[in-house]
Amino acid sequence: MSQPPVRPPASASGQTGFTRYQTTVAGLLAFLQFAVILDFMLMSPLGAVIMPAMAITPQQFGLVVSAYAFSAGASGLLTAGFADRFDRKRLLLFFYSGFVLGTVWCGLAQSFESLLVARIATGLFGGVIGSITLAIATDLFAPHLRGRVMGIIQTSFAASQVLGIPIGLYLSNTWNWHVPFLAMAGLGLVGGLVVSIKMQPVDGHLKLRQEHSAWMHLYHTITEPRYLVAFATTALLMTGGFMLMPFSSAYLVGNLGINLHHLPTVYLVTGMCTIVFGPLIGRAADKVGKFRVFLFGATLSTIMVLIYTHLGPVTVPMIVLINAVLFLGIFSRMIPFQALVASVPAPQQRGSFNAISASIQQLSGGVASVVAGHIVTLGADGRLQHFDVVGYVIVGTTLLASLLVWRLNRDVQARAAASAQAAAEPAGAAGH
Repeated sequence: MSQPPVRPPASASGQTGFTRYQTTVAGLLAFLQFAVILDFMLMSPLGAVIMPAMAITPQQFGLVVSAYAFSAGASGLLTAGFADRFDRKRLLLFFYSGFVLGTVWCGLAQSFESLLVARIATGLFGGVIGSITLAIATDLFAPHLRGRVMGIIQTSFAASQVLGIPIGLYLSNTWNWHVPFLAMAGLGLVGGLVVSIKMQPVDGHLKLRQEHSAWMHLYHTITEPRYLVAFATTALLMTGGFMLMPFSSAYLVGNLGINLHHLPTVYLVTGMCTIVFGPLIGRAADKVGKFRVFLFGATLSTIMVLIYTHLGPVTVPMIVLINAVLFLGIFSRMIPFQALVASVPAPQQRGSFNAISASIQQLSGGVASVVAGHIVTLGADGRLQHFDVVGYVIVGTTLLASLLVWRLNRDVQARAAASAQAAAEPAGAAGH
């Protein structure tokens, strides 16, 4: 008789660090996030090359960029009902394979229509990967280790900025814009093979009671009251980055007087700082408390957003420092929040919960960008007008999100205490 597959060891309550297997999984999940984020971020800097090469207008290119976000948001909702009905490793490899093929399609595209369809296909597959990786991280890491693993996974954002974008631009400048996508697909293929070999099945949730209908599973996840609070918080926290980032380069150059050639330095140093910050913030969240670290991040980001959006002409070292501290605040919000919210859904609803949350991130990010675009105007002197109003909106959403996170933290602690008491009662009864 064949032996059942070996499962990763369960995290004991006294475990203070990762096992060797958990370290491997954390690295693999971070790589997958790196690949997905890089694919999304690479389009914007390549726009200056793609538009003349394919003879497409800025409006058409904007449609190509937004098509990924909209299809990624739609895919999360379409797959949410089925996200908990399969082994998470197999589900991850299925969508990741589609993502790699979509990236190859992007690299081979020769027309606007082909590139547009390729981005839609890539978004349909890539938009689900982030939610599956978070579900796997929640399944394999105990609550007191989740801050650390979320910190590692979040560094993928900074790594894509520091390593991926400069390399992608170099490949494009050396050959053509097709090469970065094909190179990324090749690297992604290697990463997918490593995941298929090294990662063990993640199917513990399949042993729990499952709903027969995928649509009812989706409905019950969307309508669960305590999940709604988490979804609302996610939407509010997404507004900050999506309102600031689209206008950051124009603000730095037009309003703060930063030379265009110094922009790579600003982003490079900020990204390197974030790579260092991420794991440290995760460790602090596990050691000090996720809600405490979140409050620190919310307070710091509020202060820095107000400073950043009211700046006048500054030197490059000063804006690098301000940018680094601003991102310290932003990541000090996001990492503990992700670690905290991982404890909200029931194990058999984690995949669906994370898929819906990912869709909300895409949708709220798109809405935030549109709102910011209506607030900010470009003056005759090339300076952005009303950028300070964007700062006030971000401060307002951060304060409201902080109240919701306080409620989430209270509910998570209450349910954890109730579960501990329920587990202790049978043991006490057996002692008598």
